[in-house]
Amino acid sequence: MKGIEVGEDDIRIGAGVTYSEFALILRAHLPEAVDYLLRIGNWQVRNAGTIGGNIANGSPVGDLAPALIALGAELELRRADRLRTLPLEKFFLAYRVQDREPGEFVRRVTVPKLAPTQVFRCFKVSKRFDEDISAVMGAFTLTLDGHAIAAARVAFGGMAAVPKRAAETEAALVGARLDEPASWDEALTAITRAFQPITDQRASAAYRAVVARNLVFKALTEIAGGDGRTSRLVGQCVTLQAAE
Repeated sequence: MKGIEVGEDDIRIGAGVTYSEFALILRAHLPEAVDYLLRIGNWQVRNAGTIGGNIANGSPVGDLAPALIALGAELELRRADRLRTLPLEKFFLAYRVQDREPGEFVRRVTVPKLAPTQVFRCFKVSKRFDEDISAVMGAFTLTLDGHAIAAARVAFGGMAAVPKRAAETEAALVGARLDEPASWDEALTAITRAFQPITDQRASAAYRAVVARNLVFKALTEIAGGDGRTSRLVGQCVTLQAAE
């Protein structure tokens, strides 16, 4: 439950692994996600909170699920000596309802490594930069063929009752070119139809819809520019260091 296994093609993370421990692994294998992970809570939360706890909580604004779904993660559930594996996106059925049988618990998450032709971006939008619950999260994995997008996985949190992929937006991205921003228009329109967000204390439905569209544009702009940090605000200076 507390182990991390780095394989040739994937990373297997025990449910008891903390955010801070996960961040150390991501620094080497998925650096694009480290800044995102360091937006979760504060140091105390990241040192105590776990990957499995975030997922099992089932919140529609949980920070990890959209990123892991965009990466194609699989979830391993256990009950006694019975193991069951399913795509993470299939785990969330409705608001606070999960595909989890009585007695089952989250045992492990398996995250595929990016292929050389793939790029990843993820974003968290909240009222405060640190120590705040998200209003919207967006995560994007694109498979590239030169400047053309050959495949896409796009997932959002805070836009529906569960963390959810934007299938129409994914389809619209296929064939778009990073060097031709006009080819992004169909995807930018599709994301406005993908969700029916609610208004709550964190954000209005109208704000969420605008933010979702802007995050699609932001991801494409960053990937086209080749530098994932150029359009980011940077919080406090942090250094990740393994325990002695």
